[in-house]
Formats: sequence, C-alpha cells, structure tokens
Amino acid sequence: MIGAGGTGGHMFPAQALAEEMLARGWRVRLATDARGARYAGGFPEAVERRVTRAGTFAQGSLIARALAPLAILAGTVSSIFSMLRDRPACVAGFGGYPALPAMIAAWALRLPRLIHEQNGVLGRVNRIFATRVDVVACGTWPTELPAGTRHTHTGNPVRSVVLERAGAPYEPPGAHPMGLVVIGGSQGAGVFSRVMPEALMLLDPALRDRLRVSQQVRPEDMARMQDSFRGLRIRGDLRGFFDDVPKRLAEATLVISRAGASSIADITVIGRPSILIPYPAAMDDHQSANAKGLVEAGGAFVIQERDLTPDLLAGHITAILEDPEGAEAMAAAALAQGMPDAAEQLAGLVEHLAQQGASA
Repeated sequence: MIGAGGTGGHMFPAQALAEEMLARGWRVRLATDARGARYAGGFPEAVERRVTRAGTFAQGSLIARALAPLAILAGTVSSIFSMLRDRPACVAGFGGYPALPAMIAAWALRLPRLIHEQNGVLGRVNRIFATRVDVVACGTWPTELPAGTRHTHTGNPVRSVVLERAGAPYEPPGAHPMGLVVIGGSQGAGVFSRVMPEALMLLDPALRDRLRVSQQVRPEDMARMQDSFRGLRIRGDLRGFFDDVPKRLAEATLVISRAGASSIADITVIGRPSILIPYPAAMDDHQSANAKGLVEAGGAFVIQERDLTPDLLAGHITAILEDPEGAEAMAAAALAQGMPDAAEQLAGLVEHLAQQGASA
C-alpha cells in the first residue's frame, strides 16, 4: 500500500514506485484523499485506488482546520478496517496529509512500513513518522533527520516516461537553435513570468534569436507573456501545463526551474545544466536544501528569489550558453547526480521489509 497525496511532488515518486512494484508482480493500492486522487491520473490502471478522508492543519478555513482531526480520525478508522480485511505486506508513505490515515493505521497495526522523503528537509507528516517506521528512504542527500532515525539514500524515483529519456545525449550550445525550458510549478510560474521577458530582452540579439523557449505560464500572465515574446520575436511555446516535460528536458540546452525534488530528479536523470530558483515560501526552505548537492557538484547555479533580477538571470543564461565546454561539463555533472535506479532501490527496500514482516 502506498500512502501519498497533496501535490505532484508526493505523487510522482509514489507513481514510480507503483510502476516498479507492478512490474515485479505485486498488487498495489494507493491510499489518498479526494485532492490527492486528482494527481493520480498517471498511475497505471492496475493500481487500486482507495480514497479516504484526511485533513490539514495548514490550509483552508478556520472551520476546515478545526475539523481536520475528525477527518483524520475517520480516515484512520476506515484505513484500519481496510487493512484488517486485506492486510498489506508493507506500507510506504510519501508525505502529504492524505498519507496520514494510512500511516497511522500501519503504525497501529504494527505493519512493516517506511516513508520516503523527497526533500532535504522532512515534511510535516514525514517528521511525525520518521522515528515510527522501519526506515526512512531519503530522496535528497543530505537530509536533516531526527537523531536515531534509521535511514538510507535511495534517491527520488522518477516516472517511466522520464527513464525513457535517461542520459539522453546532450548537444552543447552553439550556432544552432537552442532549447530553453522554464518550468516553475503552479507556485513558481508567476515570478518567472515577471522576470523572463526582461531577462531575454537583455540578451545579445544574436543569442536570443537562437533560443526556442518553452515556458510554463499562469493563465493570468499568458496574454502579457505572449505580447512580450511577440515583441522580442522569440520563438516560444507558452502553456499553463506541459504534459511532455521529459521530452522537452531531453531537447533542452538549459533549464530554468524551481528546486522541487521531483524537478531536480528529472533534470539529473536526463542530465541537463540548470539555473535553480528555490521557492522561498517552501516549508523550512527545503528547496534550497534540495539544490545544494547539485550546485556543489557543478551541475547547476542557484539564485535565491530575493536576489532574482532580469540582469542577474540574463547574466547566468549568457554565461552558460556562450560557454559550450562549461555547459557540457554542467550536463555531465548533473547526470552524475542522477539516480535512475531509485525506484528499483525503493522497491527492493519494500520487498526486504515485507519479507522481514512475513518471517516475524
């Protein structure tokens, strides 16, 4: 059983594990809430869905937050009865409040269990269970963990559509058309829409003319961005959502992105130079922690949003795209940080815990 929900950051690695477990002949069930179910469209049809009640103390109205304990309790009781009827060999939690009922039920029934933490800082739900599971699988290393936590570094599993592009050959910058991919997530596209047009305007026209820009743009920014790109005569593909991100990353010369764990996992498994702008409102600044290893390895530059200006961003873009050897070295460094076998490692961990539970 997989407990996950809330955002794609939790659901994408959960989906990758589900795909790997199905390939190994396992039966897989996803436990989430109604919101998490909306992110489950990419899960294989063979995955059973169980939607349970859950709640969050961090979002929603005061009434919704006050009622959150009751929703979590109802979901937990339902999960306990479900697990008693059909006992999971192992329960894997991926964070997010929708995972709470399944993880509480697994702890109450003393089932083999683990959590996977995607970020360099534990999320709220995973922080609760870090010392109450058999092992914490860390997607980012180093990860800040409570003392005494049993842990292992598995990396962040990526979906099969990303693995199909793993290690795609990199074409360094040159006189040819170059792909610039700008992905920010629903919370990040706004600042990129404000800064990117001016940054592109500051580029040398000869460089700008060779760019093919794919940028994620919020609906409220779309008309303004389209006008800006037309004014600069930039060949751009502006969309609210890209359903082919792995393909675009494989064709990219440079990526500009938030520092979400799943985004970094995709970038490193494919192996592309990047400029990372951590989301400043992320809990405990975990996106800065996510970026640290890749930046130190030489695969990315990081710009904090408080320092982000069109001039600074244009300078970074120019420095990378006018240095083919440096860009190629960044791509190689990023690829070296990738862990394309993360789903296999995590699946092996699940099977190990299940075997231990069966023999106990």
